[in-house]
Amino acid sequence: MAGSLISALDLRLPAATGKRPARLAQLVVGSLVDAIVARRIAPQSVLPPESALSAAFEVSRITVREAVKLLEAKGLVSVRHGVGAVVNADTEWNLLDADVLAAAMRHDENVTLLDELVGVRVALESDLAAQAALNADATDLAEIEGLYHRLESQLREPEAFIVSDVEFHDRIMAASGNRLARSIVGTVHSQARTSLRYQGHPSVQDVTVTNREHAKILERLLDRDAAGAGTAMADHIRSAWSRRRPTPA
Repeated sequence: MAGSLISALDLRLPAATGKRPARLAQLVVGSLVDAIVARRIAPQSVLPPESALSAAFEVSRITVREAVKLLEAKGLVSVRHGVGAVVNADTEWNLLDADVLAAAMRHDENVTLLDELVGVRVALESDLAAQAALNADATDLAEIEGLYHRLESQLREPEAFIVSDVEFHDRIMAASGNRLARSIVGTVHSQARTSLRYQGHPSVQDVTVTNREHAKILERLLDRDAAGAGTAMADHIRSAWSRRRPTPA
């Protein structure tokens, strides 16, 4: 059993000769995270014992022990006395953990996770836009408007537009005053943006439509229209995702 689980892992660690990374446990974790999230190691399976993992990865048992602790902190395994490290169901995973989220997106063949991520953005960012309409001061509004005009100047440069687009959304969230919600959106969005399936390849036409939607958000913010700002933000995020959403595998 342990042998079949070992074969599911990516054992490509740096060669034993030469300089070895100080944090070998992180490399072991990377392989185990990918194997668990990809379902190469099924839920309720028990990870191979320390001795087997130590030999397979060519690291010390202390390194393996540290790696298992990190997996437990990420919600991927539960260590049971007398049993070992048992792989948890995906309902237990910490998807706000950068390693888990990155692996989950790599193996999100049906785009289910990306759809969920967009749903989180709609729920939180629409509320943050509504709060910004009420809480933003004159400096906040001037900076948001300045970012909108920068975006308008970048319509023929989609790659630059994408960077400024992130700043536009983040500046609105900052103006809301809700630090926790802004942090959650920032965590999931920054990881999602590393995926081409999420980011897509926007054209000049795409970013032109996007900035028209930004104009509606800005107008509602300047009018101090909380409900309107929330609705405009929700409509924009859904519309932008519908334009770039990839066809599931």
